[in-house]
Amino acid sequence: MSLTAATPSGATVGESFQDLHRQGLLSAEYPRVAGLLRELPPDEFQRAGRLLSRIPVDDVLRHHPRTPVVSVALTGHGTVVGLTAPLTAELARHGLLLRPHTTDFGAYVFELADPRSELYASRADIVACLLDHTVVFDEVPVPWRPEDVERVLDSTVRRLAALADSFEKAGTGTLVYNTLPLPRERTAQFVDHRSRGLLGALWREANARLLRLMADHPRLVVLDLDPLTASGLPALDARLSAYAKTHISPELTAAYAREVGHLARGLSGRARKCLVLDLDNTVWGGVLGDDGPEGIEVADSYRGEAFRALQRTARQLASQGVLLAAVSKNDLAPVQEVLREHPAMTLREEDFVRVIANWHPKHDNLRSLATDLNIGLDSLVFADDSAYECGLVGRELPEVAVVRLDADPATHVERLLADGWFDVRDVTAEDVARPGRYREELERKDFLDSFSSLDDYLAELGVEVGLDEVREPQVPRVSQITLRTNQFNLTTERLQPSDVAARVASPEHLVLAIRSSDRFGDNGLVGAVFVGRKGATWHIDNFLLSCRVFARGIEHACLAALLGHARSQGVRQVLATYRPSAKNHKVRDFYSRNGFTRDTADDGGVLGFRHDLEHIPDLPPHLRLTGTFGGTQPR
Repeated sequence: MSLTAATPSGATVGESFQDLHRQGLLSAEYPRVAGLLRELPPDEFQRAGRLLSRIPVDDVLRHHPRTPVVSVALTGHGTVVGLTAPLTAELARHGLLLRPHTTDFGAYVFELADPRSELYASRADIVACLLDHTVVFDEVPVPWRPEDVERVLDSTVRRLAALADSFEKAGTGTLVYNTLPLPRERTAQFVDHRSRGLLGALWREANARLLRLMADHPRLVVLDLDPLTASGLPALDARLSAYAKTHISPELTAAYAREVGHLARGLSGRARKCLVLDLDNTVWGGVLGDDGPEGIEVADSYRGEAFRALQRTARQLASQGVLLAAVSKNDLAPVQEVLREHPAMTLREEDFVRVIANWHPKHDNLRSLATDLNIGLDSLVFADDSAYECGLVGRELPEVAVVRLDADPATHVERLLADGWFDVRDVTAEDVARPGRYREELERKDFLDSFSSLDDYLAELGVEVGLDEVREPQVPRVSQITLRTNQFNLTTERLQPSDVAARVASPEHLVLAIRSSDRFGDNGLVGAVFVGRKGATWHIDNFLLSCRVFARGIEHACLAALLGHARSQGVRQVLATYRPSAKNHKVRDFYSRNGFTRDTADDGGVLGFRHDLEHIPDLPPHLRLTGTFGGTQPR
């Protein structure tokens, strides 16, 4: 086996992967694996997954203890062991480790129905329940008519809904169902087209009911397999179905694993935030500097329509909270002219949070963009038609996800969407408002540059902070903050909406939402504080704040208000914990800088702090804090 693949620079990442395997270094060099997997073709990618699935998770953690681990319970109606290898590879592509738990063959009903089952005991982050057409046809008599299938479909959907109810009560993570593929071998058993059509209608109606289960089950995600089979993937492999009871083809299984990998990435806080587009031969056809505004292809031609499709897709992503930016080797004035005045453009200047057009290396411009937006490089997805530029960015900025577009603009949209870089479980109102708020943030930065000191800037900024107990409509956004915030996240505990709701309802917990605004606008819900309350001792379980509002004193004001409230409630001490991650080292001393004394420390870098509430810091003088919680007014 020669896991080889050519990179733009000419290196062979496959050979490097194979070398690590032969030398027994995959565990020790696991952080390199994500990069080594990027360029592998599908068949070799699957082989790499089989190699990685043989490595014990704890071996990797001994070398790299901060590697995020996603536990996934695999269950279903048929054989599901074939999911382990592709899912291992998909998570590895995102820097994650898979800890799998596979249930017995065909045991999904028992496992999901019994709260004492091994599935629930595993406390998995994701429970992937792989469903196939035999869930229905195993119960259909022979001979059969469409009405027989209708009856079984109805009972199947009802059973799956009941199992989702059970999971809502006993589960700890996210349950994943999928729509049921309908192989041609089933429809073709009818010789009349009327019966075939009726069967198809009944099947699609049942799948629609499955998809709608998500509306009533917050912990449930239903993956729609129809778009995957519509792309040409076979639903069934006859030999594997007959001899191994694997009723989903290997190709569709791999695509399913990729979708679950995207979900795991989002649930672990690693969804990307910003799409950065090249312009020439990416957003429009041609080179603006050579062809001029009147010569570029935007619409009204075959190629022009393909570029317009890319623009429409980018605008659609931006409407759901994805930040849109442009980095192009061009002069700025002609680019602005096209974005503002070209009559056929779909994307306009106001759709972008930042347009960078100059002759600097693109990797330098991407660094500047990340700094200006105050986001990590690993929040960026860069799309370009140039193999050279993609290779250079990939080499200089390995944290950036690079989408290599080719010379045919008809494939741009497919390539851009293939990896689901921005996939999240839910889109909130805060997401939709995000691009506008980042544009405001850039205005704040420009405003800051006009001051000689940070204190003068803050005094004129007019920061207002709201600190209140979380209300039910805010639960999805608070959950999202725990899932997506990485830098100012003291313990990196990821909470699903149901987890947040449970703490909000618990008298032993206090969950606070942080909002902020200033002269440039409303930043929305930007942070959260989770507090456990036990008698005279409270414990700050986690403290989170969006990177958009760093360095404005918001975190200090909220902590001071919380400490003051604790003292007013007769609390004698407040404890807090810092748990290190790959990205939160900047807040390691947050508690010690705010009057806490370090109490404990362990070998893993987890620090414990204590505040005796004798001396509570004052609020920063440049901001105003409003709101109530626990029936009292914050200080």
